[in-house]
Amino acid sequence: MASSLRIVMAQLDMLVGDISGNARRIVEACARARDELGAHAIVFPELALTGYPPEDLLLRGGFHLHALAALERIKRNVHGIHVIVGHPQQAMGGVFNAASVIRDGRIVGSYYKQHLPNYSVFDEKRYFASGAEPCVVEIEGVPVGVTICEDIWMPGSAQQARDAGAQVLVNLNASPFHAGKGREREAVVRERVQETGLPVLYVNLVGGQDELVFDGESFVVNAEGEVTQRAPACVEGLYPVDLEVAETVRPVAAACSPILDEEASIYQVLVLGVRDYTRKNGFSGAVLGLSGGVDSALALTIAVDALGADQVEAIMMPSRYTADMSLEDAEALSRHLGVAHNVIPIEPAFDAFLNMLEAEFADRPADATEENIQARCRGIVLMAISNKTGRILLSTGNKSEMSVGYATLYGDMAGGFAPVKDVPKTLVYRLAHYRNRQSEVIPQRILERPPSAELSADQKDEDSLPPYEVLDPILERYVERDFSVEQIVAAGFEEATVREVARMVDRNEYKRRQAPPGVRITRRAFGRDRRYPITSGYVASEFMDGPHKGR
Repeated sequence: MASSLRIVMAQLDMLVGDISGNARRIVEACARARDELGAHAIVFPELALTGYPPEDLLLRGGFHLHALAALERIKRNVHGIHVIVGHPQQAMGGVFNAASVIRDGRIVGSYYKQHLPNYSVFDEKRYFASGAEPCVVEIEGVPVGVTICEDIWMPGSAQQARDAGAQVLVNLNASPFHAGKGREREAVVRERVQETGLPVLYVNLVGGQDELVFDGESFVVNAEGEVTQRAPACVEGLYPVDLEVAETVRPVAAACSPILDEEASIYQVLVLGVRDYTRKNGFSGAVLGLSGGVDSALALTIAVDALGADQVEAIMMPSRYTADMSLEDAEALSRHLGVAHNVIPIEPAFDAFLNMLEAEFADRPADATEENIQARCRGIVLMAISNKTGRILLSTGNKSEMSVGYATLYGDMAGGFAPVKDVPKTLVYRLAHYRNRQSEVIPQRILERPPSAELSADQKDEDSLPPYEVLDPILERYVERDFSVEQIVAAGFEEATVREVARMVDRNEYKRRQAPPGVRITRRAFGRDRRYPITSGYVASEFMDGPHKGR
């Protein structure tokens, strides 16, 4: 048995479905780990060969043939190092979420994931069968146990590996971000360490995949439950872990990147999500509508941090209701960020639509219809620029607005990706202040003035909505935690307000179903997480301490 063992944690950003490209990156990482870092083994994230989550690609027979061929290429091209790589595996009449241990052209061990998550954003039981057996392989004489992601969150699999002789565990992960997730992961791993007495190497994926962002933060926990090493969040890298081998295996303390505070971690994840969605989908850059408000200011700042100022264009589209300060603040923000900034008034288009509809609207008072026409004029302008330039249109609505339907279909909801879709309004302000502490780019007046859609004279958001300091806690309980109206009222909120908020949330599912995807940063995002029927007779706002009152 060797006196020391070096295992590299490969915290990499893989592209779902790019099996050949992922295999090439795996081979390159293996060569670097062996030749430059002197590693005995390298561990890749869960399903690294296909990217995670491959979803219904797993239902295609050709997809599995490509994955098998790529695994063979890795076996042929990597020698002199143990490779632990995640991939789908067809076996025993089913498909398994697998990890193979490869050495010098041979698979010396295989593990099939035992605990398949089927909650929140996960639906692995749709695709995979469950494994049952442990996998323990000797690397330089050290028995190493292999588990995959959810297996470390549940008791059993880690103990099974220990009973099979493992002296150290490696855990392959594709664990997506939500606020506070890093501390949750480490707490769970400590529980497994307490049960088994074995150190754990937790290797996580990094990168954006549609709504999900995998934040990395791979880490090592020793047998005493102490974190001895932690990779940085949202950064690719190969991170060597040195293990002292004697009667027991002990990780050597190494660089331990700090766990970021909430604003910093969320901001990094939003930047990574925008960067990966834009680049992985082949867009040349981004364009967005700049209103002079805080949502578009934050979205523009994120886009610049993700893509670079030269890849982002901001469009200001004033109407008769746009305040001079909105134009001034939008121009100042663009100047601070160094982005191209163009002003395209929508008044000619708005007038044209009103003239076209004059007979249809005769004898009908002005209402939200005219407001929505303005938003849709802007949507047309932005989509035209997106089409012509090849830049993705980023929509700028926040979670508070998406929740209650305070947004216009085919207007401000138009776009290919929504950076702050899962960010409540109060958090939008916190993130804007956080970014300004790094360098002050968002004009102070944007952060201080009352929010307004500026679609009618003297309009304020609070004309139609409760103050965001009241609205957001209600939404957090109703949308993210599934509290009933009764429970929210019992928490101290005014009953009429809670009922109205619940009513707005329920009746606007049809809008959210047509909204662009956006970065998930909470435990319960619209889309992958929260799936409610559009057509439904259930009215939560009308059910209070008694039978259903009807509609």
